[in-house]
Amino acid sequence: MNKQNPKFTCHCFYSSGNASNCTISGGTMVTIYSLCGKDGIHYSPHVWKVIMALHHKQLNFKIIPVDFSTIREIENGAFKSVPVLRDGDRVLGDSFEICEYLETAYPDAPSLFDGEGSRRMARFLESYCLTQLHPPLAVIAVMNMHNIMHESDQAYFRAKREERFGMSIEAMAEGAPEQRKILRERLAPLRAILNDHPWIYGDTPLLPDYVAFSALQWCWVVGVRDVLEEGDSVRAWFARCQDLFEGAARNPAPH
Repeated sequence: MNKQNPKFTCHCFYSSGNASNCTISGGTMVTIYSLCGKDGIHYSPHVWKVIMALHHKQLNFKIIPVDFSTIREIENGAFKSVPVLRDGDRVLGDSFEICEYLETAYPDAPSLFDGEGSRRMARFLESYCLTQLHPPLAVIAVMNMHNIMHESDQAYFRAKREERFGMSIEAMAEGAPEQRKILRERLAPLRAILNDHPWIYGDTPLLPDYVAFSALQWCWVVGVRDVLEEGDSVRAWFARCQDLFEGAARNPAPH
């Protein structure tokens, strides 16, 4: 079981348009670059995975917002996507790699894993989310994502999505009702676990929870908040995840 490290005390806040900060007594400050909407909303699921991991590890961090047009400027053009994390001289760009780095670099902070089994479960869920959950979520959230973006990002997003799917994003959005049904069916493996357990692996939240949570948080932060039905054990678990760390995930961009 993971226990709170008394050396760290977390006080978090976010701000739109400027770097956001999680100030924690003890330790150094790390930086994470996050794709951000016009109202300060952090809407990348992969960024949310890292945000939850940073909170879990009780680390100082600041969030620097970027948009599609400025991603290429991160760390002198070394990356084409977010998240990107800088910790001193270390710079990493893959969300799972970042989480594994945090676990290795900060062994005295609460662990993201409970043995090798939970590490493998997290890696499995990474693939499960990318292949099974992200495709329907991308359709369900497409118009909301477009609408929260900066105007310059809207044009880029529309062009890329329409090139990829061969239709307008408005036509894509018409498929949302069917994709909701597909999503709920594909959540069955998680539901089977969460019907009997509060967390995916063990008695406390760990990286497997944050990996799966981040996919659904993606939809929630852009304003699609009815994909999980009342009475669904996945919905109850999602709410528990949002309540973690003083409810940090419930208000990603307060004004």
